[in-house]
Amino acid sequence: MLTIIAEIYTHAGAEHRQAVLDAFEKIIPTVLAEEGCHGYEPLIDHLPAIEMQASDASSIIMLEKWQSTAHLAAHMQTAHMQQHFEATKEHVADVKIRILNSGI
Repeated sequence: MLTIIAEIYTHAGAEHRQAVLDAFEKIIPTVLAEEGCHGYEPLIDHLPAIEMQASDASSIIMLEKWQSTAHLAAHMQTAHMQQHFEATKEHVADVKIRILNSGI
């Protein structure tokens, strides 16, 4: 089982982050129905922040669980993901993806 952490940075302004969150809301049921998907959730910073917390009003963290890299690769090629990328491209400034295995 893989854990994917996608750090999505939107352009400055709450409207950009909200547009990306709205786009995720539309595709979540479809993604969760994909073979090999065991979790797909957008997360934003909890407010009010505590002293030790890093926060960024322009970030969304996608927490994903996939059975394998083959399932993840297939997910990235689906029509709904291609449409999602097209719908959000004007709002997204950068994306960094981590693909993780259990460390123990």
